[in-house]
Amino acid sequence: MNLNNKVIVITGGGQGLGRGMAISLAEKGAKLALIDLSQDNLDETAQLCREAGSEAKGYTANVANQDDVIAAFNQIMDDFGEIHGLINNAGITRDALLVKVDKEGNVRRGMDLSQWQSVIDVNLTGVFLCGQEAAIRMIEKGTKGLIINICSISRAGNMGQSNYSAAKSGVASMTVTWAKELARYGIRVAGIAPGFTKTEMTESMKPEALEKLVAMIPLRRMGDPDEIAHSAIYLFENDFYTGRVMEIDGGMRL
Repeated sequence: MNLNNKVIVITGGGQGLGRGMAISLAEKGAKLALIDLSQDNLDETAQLCREAGSEAKGYTANVANQDDVIAAFNQIMDDFGEIHGLINNAGITRDALLVKVDKEGNVRRGMDLSQWQSVIDVNLTGVFLCGQEAAIRMIEKGTKGLIINICSISRAGNMGQSNYSAAKSGVASMTVTWAKELARYGIRVAGIAPGFTKTEMTESMKPEALEKLVAMIPLRRMGDPDEIAHSAIYLFENDFYTGRVMEIDGGMRL
């Protein structure tokens, strides 16, 4: 796919990886439709995309709410007329161990149901809802394109992340499933599984925890959002890539 003048939707586009991918795609000439909860973040990212030389608009929506998602995609179609790609990037973390045992040996619940459900709602259900709406509109318009699902190396299982690991494992499986289902319509589906990357999420970690984390990465550094964006651009431009998840993790394995 030549990205010039193509309309790409990015969820979680207001900050972090979403912002990095949006700016890089704008530099390639793509038009960006950015979905996020924060209007201020959306406005800032949209302005950065315009400064990079392309058109961008923001849409506030909760990706876990079907009515919000439908309304956002309807408005995107009204504004841009077509969708050529979607990056399912929106995600949250609510980490906790499954159970906790104190010094006296008392056992209690660790992760509570609200922590579990909120991550599943955004990171798994949100991907499903946005992928479904994008696919419907691409098929209706006869548009060939690409859906990228942002997975994670945590899909292999990571301590304290029952909810996040389960969601990202599900996203990886949906990527393969959708690639099989949508190929007949000329729609490719691929995944990117970042390792630990410099974003607001990792910057909030305690320095000692961050140091231990970096020590586990063979390249001895965290990834940069631009490196994830570079991978997304590759997937858009390589029309034979589908049904696979690309790991961009500096060699780290959990």
